[in-house]
Amino acid sequence: MDFEFSAKTRDYLQRLGAFMDEHIYPNEERFYAQLGEGNRWQEPPLLEELQHKARAAQLWNLFLPDSHHGAGLSNLEYAPLCEMMGRVRWSSEVFNCSAPDTGNMETLERYGTPAQKKQWLEPLLNGAIRSAFAMTEPRVASSDATNIESSIVRDGASYVINGRKWWTSGAGSARCRLFIFMGKTDPGAPQHRQQSMILVPRDTPGVSVAPLESIDQTRRPCEVVFRNVDVPKSARIADERKCGKVVSRVIDAACVVLAADSLGGAQRALEMSVEYSKMRQQFGRPIGSFQAVKHLAAEMVSDIEPSRSLLWYAAYAYDAEPRTASRAAAMAKARLSDVYARTTNRAVQIHGGIGFTWEHDMHLWFKRAKWNETAFGDATYHRERLAQLAGF
Repeated sequence: MDFEFSAKTRDYLQRLGAFMDEHIYPNEERFYAQLGEGNRWQEPPLLEELQHKARAAQLWNLFLPDSHHGAGLSNLEYAPLCEMMGRVRWSSEVFNCSAPDTGNMETLERYGTPAQKKQWLEPLLNGAIRSAFAMTEPRVASSDATNIESSIVRDGASYVINGRKWWTSGAGSARCRLFIFMGKTDPGAPQHRQQSMILVPRDTPGVSVAPLESIDQTRRPCEVVFRNVDVPKSARIADERKCGKVVSRVIDAACVVLAADSLGGAQRALEMSVEYSKMRQQFGRPIGSFQAVKHLAAEMVSDIEPSRSLLWYAAYAYDAEPRTASRAAAMAKARLSDVYARTTNRAVQIHGGIGFTWEHDMHLWFKRAKWNETAFGDATYHRERLAQLAGF
């Protein structure tokens, strides 16, 4: 396994880094100020402004490996770019590389019909609309998709959908136009052939959206209720026998991306802690000169550096053989979300009281780390997956 960056990756890293330096880092306060001033279910005006600049800089749709729609990067080539974007919570949206749209676009690109791609994939790739993935349910642990209880019933040339979904990220966006809904079409079939994925336009009668109050404002999660929602047969993605494989691929890819995002956030938290420890004085000298603070920093570095190799291995495994990449994806997600949580906890400790107030940005990283621990299945679930894959 050769983890040496390709020439294409080095070029994108240089250009993406320059864009972050010029347009993202200087606008962090402005982004959150705009988010707080208006309707937080609408993207701040700054986002659209920066998206135009990202497209002009040809830093758009960097994901989608093995596709002419994106930058043509493999997952291993994309991972360091994703890590860089992870340094700022909302920056991936600037480059049209944010979840859940990325997973939805990959699903449509790989498994959608030509008509589905024309109607939904093209506007998503252009950033004209946003989408949401309606999978998680309140009654069951939905990281294992076989638990899902929502129903999809065939009725002639249509499907009738009923179900209650929550923590549906992106559903609260004013530009969200599409749900990919997951439910059971055949409860009597073998466990992994019971489910289907259906494309549901947001304005379909019977769909109702209610915001969930989350500590992470940028994700805009919602509860979405589907009551006797009628959609045509042509709205189904793939068939029942393939749905389990499609979802597994989407979750594995999401885990790798989330691991990269966690690593970027952890690295940024470390850098912020180093900067603060040089500025903050105690007993007449910088707090960074005290052994206790140095040891906290050493533990942060010891967590972050080896985890980067695990991320690259997971991305490599997903490129080499997506069907058997679940083990590496689960390891990367569980490990790096833990690293992120431990790193931000230590960072708050270094910052002291100011690190847990609105007066300093560290609270954003702390909250984000907790979100990453639970997104796409919490670390406990992925450890269970790893144990099963190991034969336990």
